[in-house]
Amino acid sequence: MMNKQQLLSLTESKALRGIAILGIILHNYCHFLGFAVKENEYTFNVDKPTQLADRLLSLNHDLFIHILSFFGHYGVPLFLFISGFGLVAKYEQKEKDKTVGVLSFTWYHYAKLLRLMFLGYIAFAVVSYLHPHGYHGYTFGRVVAQLLMYINMLPDPDHIIKPGPYWYFGLTLQLYIVYRLFLYRRKSAYVVAFIVVCWAIQTVFSPEMIGSDDSLNRIRYNFIGAMLPFGMGMLYARHGKTYGKPVYAAIAILSAIAVYTGSFNFNSWLWVPAFIVIGAVATIKLLPENMLKPCVWVGVISSALFVVHPVLREIIIPMSYRGRVYTGIIIYIIASIVCAWLFKLLFRYIPKPKLR
Repeated sequence: MMNKQQLLSLTESKALRGIAILGIILHNYCHFLGFAVKENEYTFNVDKPTQLADRLLSLNHDLFIHILSFFGHYGVPLFLFISGFGLVAKYEQKEKDKTVGVLSFTWYHYAKLLRLMFLGYIAFAVVSYLHPHGYHGYTFGRVVAQLLMYINMLPDPDHIIKPGPYWYFGLTLQLYIVYRLFLYRRKSAYVVAFIVVCWAIQTVFSPEMIGSDDSLNRIRYNFIGAMLPFGMGMLYARHGKTYGKPVYAAIAILSAIAVYTGSFNFNSWLWVPAFIVIGAVATIKLLPENMLKPCVWVGVISSALFVVHPVLREIIIPMSYRGRVYTGIIIYIIASIVCAWLFKLLFRYIPKPKLR
């Protein structure tokens, strides 16, 4: 079996995480600015990429914000890809002679996610309570659903998951369960089948159908909308190959074209995450290690950054609302990184779960 380090080294994995989290936290700030072009994340509207094309042609000083608002959420598929890759590397290659039970596997990964989520969830709730315009819609049922990570499956996830980015915890737990129940040490044909079925389910809810937006929105909050990049990570860990830099350069260019052009059509948009992943991996392979260092450094604290950035956004974004857009973004980035390091230190005092 091919050495996984040849496919994605630890340094490259951290760099991908760094790129992914920067895209996510900047997207989650920029798309709240009223003038920014909005993304197609859970539903599809062809007017949005058309608006982006208009902004690209105008080349004004807000272009950076439009691009991050529209494309930044694709950091999520990168994390899902790394998760799928990591599960295969750990449970099917490194510990291939040890079988992990379903319940112990699920509990271990749930506890890891809860340990990561808990501090940020409490901090956001406190900030929202103290903020005059913060979110005050917490109910006992919603808190329990978030802590048990089944809130993604409830109606109207757009408005009941607060902070919004924490939908990722429920999604990840679902994928871990799907992996252990149906894909763990099974033939790759099962992974391909899951990808195809999940894609097919989404194609049913085309924009032309009345009421399709609500249904598509809801299922894409769950594993059906995430199986493509997650499965690609698994397949890459099992069957991936390495290439020379000219090949990676061609892959990166073609992927960028596919991501942009694919954003204008519903059916091709469903496959854009695949090209995001392919292009990002190719780009990482092209860059020399010294150029990856800033991304690696951010990647080390990516989990803490994900947890803490919604709290800081709630506090800082009013500055951008008042016209100091880039000042707010810079302060937001610096504050998020500082607080992420503090959160990372706090995590040391929370016991880590153990896999039995």
